Amino acid sequence: MTDFPSVAEHGLIGDLRTCALVGSDGSINWFCAPRFDSPSVFGAILDPERGGSWTISTARKDSRTHQFYFPQSAALITRFLTADGVIEVHDFMPVLQPKDEAHVQRLVRRVVAVRGTTTVSMVLDARPDYGRRRFDVQSGNRTAHFRLDDLAMQLRSSVDLTVDDTVVAAEFELKPGQTAEFVLEVGETCGGDAPQHRPSVDELFDGTIHFWRSWLKHSRYQGRWREMVERSAITLKLLTHEPSGAIIAAPTTSLPEDIGGERNWDYRYVWMRDAGFSLYALLALGFHDEAHSFIGWLSRRLGCGDREADGLGPLRVLYDIDGNEPPPEAELDHLRGHLDSRPVRVGNAAVGQLQLDIYGDLIDSVYLFNKYGPGISYDAWSDVVFVIDWLIDNWERADAGMWEIRDEEKAHTTSRLMCWVAVERAIRIARHRGLPADLVTWSSARDAMYHRIMTKSWNTDLEAFTQVEGGDRLDAGVLLMPMVKFISPADPRFLSTLAAIERELVTDSLVFRYQPATDGLDGDEGTFSLCTFWYVEALTRCGRLADAQLALEKMFTYANHVGLYAEQVSATGDQVGNFPQAFTHLSLISAAINLDRALG
Repeated sequence: MTDFPSVAEHGLIGDLRTCALVGSDGSINWFCAPRFDSPSVFGAILDPERGGSWTISTARKDSRTHQFYFPQSAALITRFLTADGVIEVHDFMPVLQPKDEAHVQRLVRRVVAVRGTTTVSMVLDARPDYGRRRFDVQSGNRTAHFRLDDLAMQLRSSVDLTVDDTVVAAEFELKPGQTAEFVLEVGETCGGDAPQHRPSVDELFDGTIHFWRSWLKHSRYQGRWREMVERSAITLKLLTHEPSGAIIAAPTTSLPEDIGGERNWDYRYVWMRDAGFSLYALLALGFHDEAHSFIGWLSRRLGCGDREADGLGPLRVLYDIDGNEPPPEAELDHLRGHLDSRPVRVGNAAVGQLQLDIYGDLIDSVYLFNKYGPGISYDAWSDVVFVIDWLIDNWERADAGMWEIRDEEKAHTTSRLMCWVAVERAIRIARHRGLPADLVTWSSARDAMYHRIMTKSWNTDLEAFTQVEGGDRLDAGVLLMPMVKFISPADPRFLSTLAAIERELVTDSLVFRYQPATDGLDGDEGTFSLCTFWYVEALTRCGRLADAQLALEKMFTYANHVGLYAEQVSATGDQVGNFPQAFTHLSLISAAINLDRALG
């Protein structure tokens, strides 16, 4: 299993349409083209033999590497240190201007000799369709053309190339100041520009750096943890599909939560649960254009009330980038899975679950945008009313809960909590804007939800809110209670719940999302990184600022070498789960902003 690239040893680059994972050894081990949810072209992180990769390395086996981002950008630098010399590989996907209708998808790799004379090897082994097929490859004058059905790519190189079967390679020597450049274009029209109109690699690099720095200037955050917050903001932007406004959960599929186990899921979709947190983070940082685009995407999901006949209600748990249901969940049996963790899945069966908390996440996002934006439209408000009316009739149903439990449905406390949020926020919007609503019925339902949580989800013996009604197990999701204004952070019930969570779910500031053996799946999982940031925010709101700051600083040490987080942290401190995860970076932004404000 040692031939697998480590999840944490990767940086992320992207062009707001798709992403690539670049290993600290100079290999691109994950790249789906032309979209986040397209089949992979490079997938070595799931199978080094069949997945395909694009490697740049030195001839010396004793080389050491360091990886870092070009400051305030999404351009990645991998530095190779050898006895012969030092080279850098600059990896980036050009983005030259916002909402560029003429955007060309490129994956650019520039090799620069810094010191000494170094022999460099480049091997591009593209394996489209998750490694199930091969391109037809034609070579030309320092070019290679790849074609398979409707997917076409062209590699342009500044050095000579060789083609063996479908593998393109080069070996070359660089002296100080010399460079070698490789540009992989994706699309039917790749390579169509006349050479005199084709931008140089230097122009692409400079334009991309200018784009990211200009974008980052919109951030209002100037606090103690600026570097971590800005890296999280860039990561969130990289996970945004600019043409549609959608924000995906993660750019990968099936990176395991439990090494060797079955907890492997496809996260290349948009979860409604992320909605409110995304809007809060974007608005808090000052990125109003992104917030407006995402609320537009969300608003289009609101108007789907004709799809409630299946009993799941007017909304799905997740959607693809275009707002449609993702493909059915399927297993790719030909891939080994990361560190032999099978199955490798594409699609996500959670779309068929009832998860009532998503309505609170959605309506909270509408509330936030309505509060800080120009105001909700008539059509959007009509859709909100429809959703709230449905929710009032269905909030008492058992469901899969916010953690998407693949076991029997239960009365989850967090589902009741977020149903309360949905109705409470809708009432606020109606009163603030003077919009028509049955406030008597809505208020009665809101109060019923509140009392239900306070009586049915409160365990007197544990002195804590539990995972399900009448249960005796804890759930870190209830840390959201003061964050969503359900309960005062000084309320004795919340303080005793926090104490219980600290006893049972917190280990050295890291937080498990729930107690073991409660989700119907085999194997263990690590601490949930977003829950750790929720814990920091709960400590902040309770006034335990020193504890909150210590927990936050500890959590920062679990980021990888370029400040990225997977979904979970294993018992050995390793990154596990899909990588990087948007929800984790969203919760980091929220925790840092609120703690910074509290510290003054």
